[in-house]
Amino acid sequence: MTSVTRIPAAIPRNAEGQGTGPAAGPKSARADELRINEVFFSLQGESTRVGLPTVFVRLTGCPLRCGYCDTAYAFHEGSTRTLDDVLAEVATHATRTVCVTGGEPLAQKNCLSLLSALCDAGYSVSLETSGAIDISPVDARVSRIVDIKTPGSGEVDKNRWENLAHLTAHDEVKFVLVDRADYDWAKEVIARHALDRTCTVLMSPAFGQVAPADLACWILADGLPVRLQLQLHKVLWGEKRGV
Repeated sequence: MTSVTRIPAAIPRNAEGQGTGPAAGPKSARADELRINEVFFSLQGESTRVGLPTVFVRLTGCPLRCGYCDTAYAFHEGSTRTLDDVLAEVATHATRTVCVTGGEPLAQKNCLSLLSALCDAGYSVSLETSGAIDISPVDARVSRIVDIKTPGSGEVDKNRWENLAHLTAHDEVKFVLVDRADYDWAKEVIARHALDRTCTVLMSPAFGQVAPADLACWILADGLPVRLQLQLHKVLWGEKRGV
């Protein structure tokens, strides 16, 4: 049987993981400002909202450095914009579905205000977060897509296990897998915390590292209560920005 990395009941909070370290990105100067990397209109490529026309608001900064990261340009690139400016741009697109992503959007405290403002404006809002920062202050109307970092990510020690207690049926948990050992580790985490009884659990092969068909066979062989997801945007357009 494949050996797996120990899964702690809880990992203490890490200052960098909460967005206070030097890698967390720029801090907002005012209560109505955020550092925005990009805003674009595309099809949602992940989560249970896959395929939906969506406006993506990508925030600058991230305290993690996952080995498979495909948005490293968001670590530092971006411009300071007001909430009203961002909302005005979102409103130019023909959809009521918005995804706030990064980087790690929660590394900027004003992300919380952005999420609530989008909900107040009547949008269906999802948040893509690394799972390294406290999700409890996020507006309850937001669907939180929370990563659980595997050993293969290189950032397993950044998992904030306390977040699991805040998950609801409105949320989703995502594992990105780089090999079979990651899969076995994730399978144990799911069983230990009964994650499938709380919310949708997603498994995604790291692009170019795990064959999707292999992951599909592992899931079927184990009868695992998860949803296999591919990154639809990469299937359609390859690895490029703004999609």
